[in-house]
Amino acid sequence: MKLDERLENVAVLGAAGKMGSGIALLLATEMAMRKLEPEHAKRPYCLHLVDVSEEALSGLLGYLRDQLTKSAEKSIVALRAAYAGREDLVENYDVIAAFVDGAMSIARPSSKLESVAGSRLIFEAIIESKGIKIDVFRKLDALCPGAYYLTNTSSIPITVLDEGANLGGRIIGYHFYNPPAVQKLLELISSKRTLPAVVELGTELAGRLRKKVFLANDIAGFIGNGHFMRDILHATGEVRRLSGELGETGAVYAMNRISQDFLVRPMGIFQLIDYVGVDVCRFIMQVMTEHTPGVALKDDLLDRMAAAGVLGGQYADGSQKDGIVKYEKGRPAGIYDLSKRGYRLFSDGDWTSKADAKLGPLPAGHAPWRALLADPKKGEKLASYFAALASLNTEGGRLAGAYLRRSMEIGEKLVADGVANSADDVNGVMTNGFYHLYGPINEYAASMVGGAGGVR
Repeated sequence: MKLDERLENVAVLGAAGKMGSGIALLLATEMAMRKLEPEHAKRPYCLHLVDVSEEALSGLLGYLRDQLTKSAEKSIVALRAAYAGREDLVENYDVIAAFVDGAMSIARPSSKLESVAGSRLIFEAIIESKGIKIDVFRKLDALCPGAYYLTNTSSIPITVLDEGANLGGRIIGYHFYNPPAVQKLLELISSKRTLPAVVELGTELAGRLRKKVFLANDIAGFIGNGHFMRDILHATGEVRRLSGELGETGAVYAMNRISQDFLVRPMGIFQLIDYVGVDVCRFIMQVMTEHTPGVALKDDLLDRMAAAGVLGGQYADGSQKDGIVKYEKGRPAGIYDLSKRGYRLFSDGDWTSKADAKLGPLPAGHAPWRALLADPKKGEKLASYFAALASLNTEGGRLAGAYLRRSMEIGEKLVADGVANSADDVNGVMTNGFYHLYGPINEYAASMVGGAGGVR
């Protein structure tokens, strides 16, 4: 069965979640566009949207309608051409309304798993639990014999899910990054059991969804989280070392600055933990530890934060919840102080000034991530900046150099361990999925060895 046939009957599980809703939007758009093509006009497209929460499903429909409208507004030229035979659609808003209504007409929201019976292509974006996923896959396969499964798991080996649910190789890792409708990166993970036809279909669909595919091998955490989780552990290790002088909140503040300002990343490491969720990060570490021989990933700071109810994550509208970092108008404003069970604001006293003095100034030529993002001379400016960083004889220079070097070591080990096939794949995932300006395996880190900013 070809992709277009399977696209006639599709299901998204966990459709009202932050990942599932984005996947649902991508599929609704693709299916609605296909239906406008004369050769597909009579296909009975159906998109099952399944979630345990009826209230969340109601919100999902509103989200889809809003996002489809925005998408149609941006694609009005193409849509006018697609609707060229419809004389009743005169104004642009007529065309937009027709497209949105057409897309929404294929959506079938439900809180019942049984509603997906007969689906040919199933996207799974439910809770990251091996047991729950396997149980759901088993139930689904009785309802949808022969279906292909595309799981959005970010950490669980595909082989484990395949064997646990006895899917016979009809499952592939299809790891979108958040938000799926915006992020171009797609990690494609096939196991030794995955059928070639599933790989072929997944690759073709990724192209239609205009995703940039990077292949990862079936080792827990894959490339993105394989790097991210170890990046976290490096930062929290430095926090422990700095806490004696700066206190724990001061040390967290300092390492967040090192990872954002000194390394020119879009956000600090503790902001990124909050974005993903403290508990989610802990769970991914547990999965990687459980399924990777010789790997033990665990962090005391994250455990204590979670025990104190400091979890981060995002609200339904996508805005950031307070986590290890407190946010005001979307910007960091404090750090959670576990000893006082409350946030220590940047405006409280001079503790951030002391941390800043400990780090020292940024090197010459520094420009923030956003300023360099679209700069055509980005590479040249980064090379000059990191050369200055390597000669910086300050604690900030040493910490940044050590962080950069450790990041490269992690990337190289992902290749050596067979998680990634090449340094380009590691760099591709981190630059496309995490919006880093440069990949972890780079010449800048190599220049740190032996310099003032080198690893000690």
